[in-house]
Amino acid sequence: MTPFDLAMSVALGVGLAAATGFRVFLPLLVTSIATYGGYIPVSDGFSWIGTPAAVIMLGVAALAEVLAYYIPGVDNLLDTIATPAALIAGTLVSAAVMADLPPLIKWTAAVIAGGGAAGITQGVTTLIRANSTVFTGGLGNPVIATGELGGATLISLLALSVPFVAVGLVVLFCWFAVRTIRRLLRRAPKAETQGTG
Repeated sequence: MTPFDLAMSVALGVGLAAATGFRVFLPLLVTSIATYGGYIPVSDGFSWIGTPAAVIMLGVAALAEVLAYYIPGVDNLLDTIATPAALIAGTLVSAAVMADLPPLIKWTAAVIAGGGAAGITQGVTTLIRANSTVFTGGLGNPVIATGELGGATLISLLALSVPFVAVGLVVLFCWFAVRTIRRLLRRAPKAETQGTG
């Protein structure tokens, strides 16, 4: 395996893992369909992800997750469950697609890069939804849910076709989201001070 192939494999894993931070099951579904279609190879022990049963099961789970995020109150509850689930899913999907790496390198990269990317993306989206709930009374949450769905789909598909672009887009999203959240948090104390003054 050349260094470029190694980098592509890691970027594919990190891109798909980051997408699980937006939606846990959608990137797994995309990976399952791509594996079933023979588009990407998977590591030993992960061949189950390319079976028709896995495609159906992950399809149902992805649909239920997407719809649940449009239910007020349930979306915030799901964020508490999705955070550990995203870490696990990000680690697993990374390990699955890093097919030609030695086990020690694969699992180290999957846990640190894959789980880390999923955790960062999930953390940012959780903060965005929490701020939306506070500032809009939850009325803005469906917009956030739609953006997350689009992000999960776009990043998953980009990870399969141009992995480095997917990773770059995730980095750009996290930078922009953290900057926006900081700006909102700075405005909140000023608004409270003016309201009491």
